[in-house]
Amino acid sequence: MTDTMPPARAVGGVESADPALVALRERIRDIPDFPQPGILFRDITPLLADGEAFHGLVEWMATRYRGTVDTIVAIESRGFIFGAPLAYALRVGLVPVRKAGKLPDRTLREEYALEYGTATLEIHHDAVRPGERVLLVDDLLATGGTARAAATLVERLGGKVAGVFVLAELSALAGREALAGLDVTSLIVY
Repeated sequence: MTDTMPPARAVGGVESADPALVALRERIRDIPDFPQPGILFRDITPLLADGEAFHGLVEWMATRYRGTVDTIVAIESRGFIFGAPLAYALRVGLVPVRKAGKLPDRTLREEYALEYGTATLEIHHDAVRPGERVLLVDDLLATGGTARAAATLVERLGGKVAGVFVLAELSALAGREALAGLDVTSLIVY
């Protein structure tokens, strides 16, 4: 995760005073000037390497979403890191949304804008059933283009996007605006 924003604060219905969430946020390391000068990289690997912290995050997500979703749609690639254990904890299915050409069966495609150009996401044609309540999971919300494309794919299959969970959000990039009308939860906002 990269940005040039000020320190983190919690949002999305998450109380910053919650000791468990404060501990999670403290596990994200700031790396200045990576991958290039002037960029502050938010490194999630210490959180992932700390078994207790990672377990705590998955438990928090499971408590938040238990009984409200039928399927987790994880967005390539770091969404897989959080989506898979959450699907396991909730005993629901996991559906990967991937970059074009990575899924082996028939797919639906959705193109979305990048800062310079476009990209395409795909989902299997039968991955979501009509009426299914879906939680989109990713590590980061920046401009919202990727999450919006994933939501559009779910809706095209007849699913209902019950929410979006991201570990961190770069608020200056206004990703929430691209996801207007969706319930977005971010543990950390920069």
